[in-house]
Amino acid sequence: MKRSIKVKKYSGDIVDYDESKLIASLKNAKADHDLAVQIVHEVRNSLYDGISTKEIYEKAFRMLKSRQRPSAARYKIKRAIMELGPSGFPFEKFIGHILKSEGFATEVGIIMRGNCIDHEVDVLAKKEDICHIIECKYHNLQGKPNDVKIPLYIQSRFTDIGRHLKNSKQDQLQYKGSIFTNTRFTADAISYAKCIGLELVSWDYPENNSLKYRINKSKLFPITSLTSITKKEKVEFLERGVVLCKEIYENPAHMEKMRFSDVRVKKILADITDLCENH
Repeated sequence: MKRSIKVKKYSGDIVDYDESKLIASLKNAKADHDLAVQIVHEVRNSLYDGISTKEIYEKAFRMLKSRQRPSAARYKIKRAIMELGPSGFPFEKFIGHILKSEGFATEVGIIMRGNCIDHEVDVLAKKEDICHIIECKYHNLQGKPNDVKIPLYIQSRFTDIGRHLKNSKQDQLQYKGSIFTNTRFTADAISYAKCIGLELVSWDYPENNSLKYRINKSKLFPITSLTSITKKEKVEFLERGVVLCKEIYENPAHMEKMRFSDVRVKKILADITDLCENH
Protein backbone atom coordinates (compact mmCIF):
# COMPACT_ATOMS: atom_id res chain seq x y z
CA MET A 1 0.00 0.00 0.00
CA LYS A 2 1.38 3.40 -1.00
CA ARG A 3 2.40 5.60 1.92
CA SER A 4 0.42 8.82 2.41
CA ILE A 5 2.10 12.09 1.52
CA LYS A 6 2.30 14.52 4.43
CA VAL A 7 1.37 18.17 3.81
CA LYS A 8 1.91 21.23 5.98
CA LYS A 9 -1.15 23.39 6.63
CA TYR A 10 -1.07 27.17 7.19
CA SER A 11 -1.41 26.50 10.91
CA GLY A 12 1.79 24.45 10.85
CA ASP A 13 -0.03 21.15 11.42
CA ILE A 14 1.15 18.14 9.41
CA VAL A 15 -1.66 16.04 7.89
CA ASP A 16 -2.16 13.43 5.16
CA TYR A 17 -2.74 14.85 1.68
CA ASP A 18 -6.44 14.61 0.82
CA GLU A 19 -6.96 14.83 -2.94
CA SER A 20 -10.74 14.98 -2.51
CA LYS A 21 -10.40 18.47 -1.01
CA LEU A 22 -8.59 19.74 -4.12
CA ILE A 23 -11.21 18.13 -6.36
CA ALA A 24 -14.02 19.71 -4.31
CA SER A 25 -12.44 23.17 -4.46
CA LEU A 26 -12.01 22.94 -8.24
CA LYS A 27 -15.62 21.82 -8.65
CA ASN A 28 -16.78 24.71 -6.46
CA ALA A 29 -14.84 27.05 -8.73
CA LYS A 30 -16.67 25.54 -11.72
CA ALA A 31 -13.46 24.53 -13.46
CA ASP A 32 -13.96 22.51 -16.66
CA HIS A 33 -13.80 18.76 -16.02
CA ASP A 34 -10.76 18.18 -18.26
CA LEU A 35 -8.88 21.09 -16.70
CA ALA A 36 -9.71 19.89 -13.18
CA VAL A 37 -8.40 16.42 -14.03
CA GLN A 38 -5.22 17.94 -15.47
CA ILE A 39 -4.65 20.06 -12.36
CA VAL A 40 -5.21 17.15 -10.00
CA HIS A 41 -2.82 15.00 -12.04
CA GLU A 42 -0.08 17.66 -12.11
CA VAL A 43 -0.38 18.30 -8.38
CA ARG A 44 -0.27 14.57 -7.66
CA ASN A 45 2.97 14.22 -9.66
CA SER A 46 4.63 17.11 -7.85
CA LEU A 47 3.84 16.08 -4.28
CA TYR A 48 6.59 15.47 -1.75
CA ASP A 49 6.60 15.00 2.00
CA GLY A 50 6.26 18.34 3.75
CA ILE A 51 4.80 20.22 0.79
CA SER A 52 2.70 23.13 2.00
CA THR A 53 -0.99 23.61 1.27
CA LYS A 54 0.05 27.07 0.07
CA GLU A 55 2.24 25.55 -2.66
CA ILE A 56 -0.56 23.18 -3.70
CA TYR A 57 -3.00 26.11 -3.85
CA GLU A 58 -0.60 28.22 -5.94
CA LYS A 59 -0.03 25.42 -8.45
CA ALA A 60 -3.77 24.99 -8.97
CA PHE A 61 -4.39 28.74 -9.08
CA ARG A 62 -1.71 29.38 -11.73
CA MET A 63 -3.22 26.76 -14.03
CA LEU A 64 -6.74 28.10 -13.56
CA LYS A 65 -5.63 31.69 -14.11
CA SER A 66 -3.86 30.84 -17.38
CA ARG A 67 -6.74 28.76 -18.74
CA GLN A 68 -9.97 29.88 -17.06
CA ARG A 69 -9.82 33.26 -15.28
CA PRO A 70 -13.39 33.29 -13.86
CA SER A 71 -12.78 29.90 -12.25
CA ALA A 72 -9.52 31.22 -10.82
CA ALA A 73 -11.45 34.15 -9.31
CA ARG A 74 -13.90 31.74 -7.66
CA TYR A 75 -11.07 29.50 -6.49
CA LYS A 76 -9.28 32.37 -4.71
CA ILE A 77 -12.23 33.90 -2.83
CA LYS A 78 -10.83 32.98 0.60
CA ARG A 79 -7.45 34.44 -0.32
CA ALA A 80 -9.19 37.47 -1.84
CA ILE A 81 -10.89 38.24 1.47
CA MET A 82 -7.45 38.36 3.08
CA GLU A 83 -6.35 40.89 0.45
CA LEU A 84 -8.96 43.39 1.66
CA GLY A 85 -6.51 44.65 4.31
CA PRO A 86 -4.35 45.85 5.86
CA SER A 87 -7.10 47.58 7.86
CA GLY A 88 -10.28 45.71 8.68
CA PHE A 89 -12.64 48.41 7.40
CA PRO A 90 -13.14 46.99 3.87
CA PHE A 91 -14.00 43.65 5.53
CA GLU A 92 -16.58 45.41 7.72
CA LYS A 93 -18.12 46.99 4.60
CA PHE A 94 -18.07 43.60 2.90
CA ILE A 95 -19.97 42.01 5.80
CA GLY A 96 -22.42 44.92 5.68
CA HIS A 97 -23.07 44.21 1.99
CA ILE A 98 -23.62 40.49 2.68
CA LEU A 99 -26.16 41.22 5.40
CA LYS A 100 -27.91 43.89 3.32
CA SER A 101 -28.41 41.28 0.57
CA GLU A 102 -30.10 39.10 3.19
CA GLY A 103 -32.69 41.77 3.96
CA PHE A 104 -31.03 43.55 6.88
CA ALA A 105 -30.86 47.32 7.26
CA THR A 106 -27.18 47.91 8.01
CA GLU A 107 -24.88 50.58 9.39
CA VAL A 108 -21.09 50.22 9.36
CA GLY A 109 -18.68 51.79 11.84
CA ILE A 110 -20.95 53.42 14.42
CA ILE A 111 -20.60 54.39 18.09
CA MET A 112 -23.05 52.88 20.59
CA ARG A 113 -23.38 54.01 24.17
CA GLY A 114 -22.76 51.47 26.89
CA ASN A 115 -23.67 51.56 30.56
CA CYS A 116 -20.04 52.32 31.42
CA ILE A 117 -18.36 53.60 28.22
CA ASP A 118 -19.05 54.17 24.53
CA HIS A 119 -18.20 51.37 22.09
CA GLU A 120 -17.31 51.33 18.41
CA VAL A 121 -19.55 48.79 16.66
CA ASP A 122 -18.36 47.41 13.31
CA VAL A 123 -21.79 46.56 11.87
CA LEU A 124 -25.33 47.07 13.12
CA ALA A 125 -27.85 44.89 11.25
CA LYS A 126 -31.60 45.19 11.81
CA LYS A 127 -34.42 42.99 10.49
CA GLU A 128 -37.95 43.08 11.88
CA ASP A 129 -37.60 43.23 15.68
CA ILE A 130 -34.07 41.79 15.90
CA CYS A 131 -30.89 43.87 15.85
CA HIS A 132 -27.47 42.24 15.54
CA ILE A 133 -24.52 44.07 17.09
CA ILE A 134 -21.60 42.71 15.09
CA GLU A 135 -17.87 42.66 15.71
CA CYS A 136 -15.69 41.82 12.69
CA LYS A 137 -12.39 40.05 13.36
CA TYR A 138 -10.34 40.34 10.19
CA HIS A 139 -7.02 38.58 9.58
CA ASN A 140 -4.78 38.97 6.54
CA LEU A 141 -2.98 35.68 7.21
CA GLN A 142 -4.37 32.15 7.21
CA GLY A 143 -3.79 29.71 10.02
CA LYS A 144 -4.69 32.24 12.74
CA PRO A 145 -7.83 31.04 14.55
CA ASN A 146 -9.78 33.19 16.99
CA ASP A 147 -9.43 31.68 20.45
CA VAL A 148 -11.82 31.92 23.40
CA LYS A 149 -10.39 35.29 24.50
CA ILE A 150 -12.11 36.92 21.51
CA PRO A 151 -15.74 36.04 22.42
CA LEU A 152 -14.94 36.61 26.12
CA TYR A 153 -13.82 40.17 25.37
CA ILE A 154 -16.54 40.91 22.83
CA GLN A 155 -19.29 39.58 25.10
CA SER A 156 -18.23 42.04 27.81
CA ARG A 157 -18.76 44.90 25.33
CA PHE A 158 -22.15 43.58 24.23
CA THR A 159 -23.18 43.23 27.90
CA ASP A 160 -22.27 46.87 28.58
CA ILE A 161 -24.25 48.06 25.54
CA GLY A 162 -27.17 45.82 26.50
CA ARG A 163 -27.33 47.28 30.02
CA HIS A 164 -27.55 50.80 28.64
CA LEU A 165 -30.28 49.83 26.17
CA LYS A 166 -32.26 48.10 28.91
CA ASN A 167 -31.93 51.03 31.31
CA SER A 168 -32.78 53.65 28.71
CA LYS A 169 -35.68 51.63 27.24
CA GLN A 170 -35.00 53.22 23.85
CA ASP A 171 -36.91 50.69 21.78
CA GLN A 172 -38.49 47.27 21.74
CA LEU A 173 -35.86 45.59 19.60
CA GLN A 174 -34.27 42.31 20.60
CA TYR A 175 -30.48 42.72 20.55
CA LYS A 176 -28.08 39.88 19.73
CA GLY A 177 -24.30 39.84 19.67
CA SER A 178 -22.42 38.38 16.70
CA ILE A 179 -18.80 37.94 15.65
CA PHE A 180 -17.83 37.51 12.00
CA THR A 181 -14.33 36.42 11.00
CA ASN A 182 -12.62 35.44 7.75
CA THR A 183 -10.61 32.68 9.45
CA ARG A 184 -11.80 30.21 12.10
CA PHE A 185 -12.74 29.90 15.77
CA THR A 186 -11.21 27.40 18.17
CA ALA A 187 -13.38 24.69 19.71
CA ASP A 188 -13.34 26.50 23.09
CA ALA A 189 -14.47 29.75 21.45
CA ILE A 190 -17.40 27.94 19.81
CA SER A 191 -18.36 26.15 23.04
CA TYR A 192 -18.32 29.38 25.03
CA ALA A 193 -20.34 31.25 22.40
CA LYS A 194 -22.98 28.50 22.31
CA CYS A 195 -23.23 28.59 26.09
CA ILE A 196 -23.92 32.34 26.31
CA GLY A 197 -25.93 32.67 23.09
CA LEU A 198 -23.34 34.59 21.07
CA GLU A 199 -23.52 34.08 17.30
CA LEU A 200 -20.25 33.11 15.60
CA VAL A 201 -19.71 33.15 11.83
CA SER A 202 -16.37 32.08 10.37
CA TRP A 203 -15.14 31.05 6.95
CA ASP A 204 -16.63 27.55 7.31
CA TYR A 205 -18.85 27.78 10.43
CA PRO A 206 -21.72 27.17 10.94
CA GLU A 207 -21.98 24.61 8.16
CA ASN A 208 -25.06 25.97 6.38
CA ASN A 209 -24.61 29.64 7.24
CA SER A 210 -20.86 30.20 7.10
CA LEU A 211 -19.19 33.17 5.45
CA LYS A 212 -18.22 30.99 2.47
CA TYR A 213 -21.81 29.76 2.12
CA ARG A 214 -23.23 33.28 2.31
CA ILE A 215 -20.79 34.67 -0.27
CA ASN A 216 -21.70 31.94 -2.75
CA LYS A 217 -25.42 32.38 -2.09
CA SER A 218 -25.37 36.16 -2.48
CA LYS A 219 -22.86 36.20 -5.37
CA LEU A 220 -21.17 39.13 -3.66
CA PHE A 221 -17.50 38.63 -4.47
CA PRO A 222 -14.73 40.98 -3.29
CA ILE A 223 -13.01 43.14 -5.89
CA THR A 224 -9.76 41.44 -4.83
CA SER A 225 -10.95 38.13 -6.33
CA LEU A 226 -10.53 39.46 -9.89
CA THR A 227 -7.48 38.14 -11.77
CA SER A 228 -7.76 40.71 -14.57
CA ILE A 229 -6.61 43.67 -12.44
CA THR A 230 -3.31 44.23 -10.67
CA LYS A 231 -2.70 44.38 -6.92
CA LYS A 232 -2.15 48.14 -7.20
CA GLU A 233 -5.46 48.56 -9.03
CA LYS A 234 -7.26 46.52 -6.36
CA VAL A 235 -5.87 48.81 -3.68
CA GLU A 236 -7.02 51.86 -5.64
CA PHE A 237 -10.55 50.47 -5.96
CA LEU A 238 -10.62 49.79 -2.21
CA GLU A 239 -9.37 53.31 -1.46
CA ARG A 240 -12.24 54.63 -3.57
CA GLY A 241 -14.67 52.61 -1.44
CA VAL A 242 -15.36 49.93 -4.06
CA VAL A 243 -15.37 46.56 -2.27
CA LEU A 244 -17.53 44.34 -4.50
CA CYS A 245 -17.25 43.15 -8.09
CA LYS A 246 -21.00 43.74 -8.23
CA GLU A 247 -20.47 47.48 -7.70
CA ILE A 248 -18.56 47.63 -11.00
CA TYR A 249 -21.02 45.23 -12.63
CA GLU A 250 -23.90 47.59 -11.77
CA ASN A 251 -21.96 50.81 -12.36
CA PRO A 252 -19.08 50.48 -14.87
CA ALA A 253 -18.44 54.21 -14.38
CA HIS A 254 -16.31 53.18 -11.40
CA MET A 255 -13.63 52.22 -13.95
CA GLU A 256 -13.54 55.62 -15.66
CA LYS A 257 -11.43 57.11 -12.88
CA MET A 258 -8.94 54.26 -13.25
CA ARG A 259 -8.07 55.20 -16.84
CA PHE A 260 -8.32 51.67 -18.17
CA SER A 261 -8.09 51.16 -21.92
CA ASP A 262 -11.23 50.07 -23.75
CA VAL A 263 -9.71 46.61 -24.14
CA ARG A 264 -9.07 46.34 -20.38
CA VAL A 265 -12.58 47.56 -19.57
CA LYS A 266 -14.14 44.88 -21.78
CA LYS A 267 -11.90 42.19 -20.30
CA ILE A 268 -12.70 43.19 -16.70
CA LEU A 269 -16.44 43.46 -17.36
CA ALA A 270 -16.44 40.07 -19.08
CA ASP A 271 -14.76 38.46 -16.06
CA ILE A 272 -17.15 40.16 -13.62
CA THR A 273 -20.19 39.17 -15.69
CA ASP A 274 -19.08 35.54 -15.77
CA LEU A 275 -18.35 35.60 -12.04
CA CYS A 276 -21.58 37.30 -10.93
CA GLU A 277 -24.02 35.75 -13.40
CA ASN A 278 -22.71 32.22 -13.78
CA HIS A 279 -21.55 31.33 -10.29
